[in-house]
Amino acid sequence: MSDYPLPFVPPGGSAPVPRRIRALLDGQVVVDSENALYVWEFPPYPQYYLPLADVADGVLADTGETKVFDHGVARVHTAGRGKAWVYDDLGRVRFQWDALDSWLEEDEEVFVHPRNPYSRCDAIRSSRHVQVSRDGVVLADSTSTVIVFETGLPPRYYFPRPAVNFEHLTPSETQTACPYKGRTTGYWSIGGRDLAWSYDFPTAPLLPIAGLVAFFNESVDLTIDGVPVERPVTPFSE
Repeated sequence: MSDYPLPFVPPGGSAPVPRRIRALLDGQVVVDSENALYVWEFPPYPQYYLPLADVADGVLADTGETKVFDHGVARVHTAGRGKAWVYDDLGRVRFQWDALDSWLEEDEEVFVHPRNPYSRCDAIRSSRHVQVSRDGVVLADSTSTVIVFETGLPPRYYFPRPAVNFEHLTPSETQTACPYKGRTTGYWSIGGRDLAWSYDFPTAPLLPIAGLVAFFNESVDLTIDGVPVERPVTPFSE
């Protein structure tokens, strides 16, 4: 049993999207919808299912192929730089996320996948004594962290940079993105394995983590107020 909240919407679940959804390709708006639908193809997060009428002409090209999913049968289309799946029974299309250049909810860009309307991502300041180490070497130690509580992930502890022992970390070229936090601006590794990251310019709700450094709980030894924390078994995600 997990000791943090997990997503609870089952595959096949759906809900209306109350936000205007747009997508761009080569600088042009090719999707503009106020009637999108969230559909959970699997539990962690939904996909946008968009009315065909809200997609610009010429974006979709039917391949003549079909694909069977657990939630229905779709006609396969090429779209932009990837694929899209048209569900005739719904009159809707679901795009491969990176088939189009960028996605917007209202006027804010969304990264990686749609935000789950039932998930939380909160940045909360804490005075608990948190220490991160690996193979007996202390990597970070602070009584002034910001904890990010995100549904489906273990808590992430963000440290002020002066509390991080960068002499043990090697800068990495890795860059990732999160629909809730934005794009990372720094990654650090040990022995070629990425262990830590930072967001210098996070999304507005996550501004408390700007410039701070967090570590993968799954790959380090974590103690909180002197008590060791068992490493979680989860897919890596910052």
